[in-house]
Amino acid sequence: MPSLLHFGEDDLLNCRFAVSPLWETQEAVRTLNRPARHGYHAHWLRRIRAAAAGLDLAPLWLLMPQRGYCPDWLCPPPIGPAATFEDEIAAVRAADPEAAHEEAARSLADTPGALQSSRGRSLLKDPTRMVQELADLMETAWHALVEPDWPRLRALLEADIAFHSRRLAEVGLGGLLPEIDRRFGWRSHTLTIEWKGRHERDLAGQGLVLVPSVFLWPEVVSSFEPPWQPTLAYPARGIGGLWAEPTDHTPDALVRLLGRGRATVLTALDEPTTTTALAHRLRLAPSSVSAHLTVLRAGGLLTSRRYGHQVLYERTPLGMALASGTER
Repeated sequence: MPSLLHFGEDDLLNCRFAVSPLWETQEAVRTLNRPARHGYHAHWLRRIRAAAAGLDLAPLWLLMPQRGYCPDWLCPPPIGPAATFEDEIAAVRAADPEAAHEEAARSLADTPGALQSSRGRSLLKDPTRMVQELADLMETAWHALVEPDWPRLRALLEADIAFHSRRLAEVGLGGLLPEIDRRFGWRSHTLTIEWKGRHERDLAGQGLVLVPSVFLWPEVVSSFEPPWQPTLAYPARGIGGLWAEPTDHTPDALVRLLGRGRATVLTALDEPTTTTALAHRLRLAPSSVSAHLTVLRAGGLLTSRRYGHQVLYERTPLGMALASGTER
């Protein structure tokens, strides 16, 4: 059965996109325990194997049932479009222990035997300690699994938002949602989500937070019950090439025209990207990449726009033509 989200007029005015480092951390932890998600992330899994082996993620996995409810307090809706992990984990630490106990018990009940297990009983015995210990574990997972690659991940997520924001301006929300994922349908101010759960909610003027995610693939998640803001997470565009190592595929003619550094930067801009993320990907100094981007933009090969605290660069049509050129 599909899930249904019913929009009123105020909801259409309160929809927004957001990037969430806490969400990516939660989904990275979940990915480690779900082989069905490993396909796109084999390179990442090999690289973080040693770090992951040093973590005891079982308490978090216990509250991530294969099918069922996950506690809203453990990964609340994103605070804003560019919240830091520190902002988000502070909200987790501030969770009400009584509400956390109720949600954790509900989640444990969706995994056979978890509610009666020694670890499950230990979590519920002291809700205040549970909140702090799980927040500590989530923060440790962030530093070990996600933070080292966050510039690359954030650039991909922001590029997804930039693309879909343009489409929103062109086709409206009703046209955009089915484009984001084939499991989304729109009819008569109602979003239909074809997935493994059944959920129905009137958004009641709160609108909807749309969250692209790297580690969520191949799933979509419609989550959060009142009083939380409704949130819809979906796989971000471009994850197929996320972990690919940079290769020297820069056309020689482009190198002769622009120089090796500028040609490499222009060729690498397959998606809108920040200076930091591009430097991380190309293993170059951010100052060098910034200088190349400035010259390429002045030459009409790139444009830039601000998203939150970040500046995203992308090719102009002329830049695209030059980057895709081949020798004859």
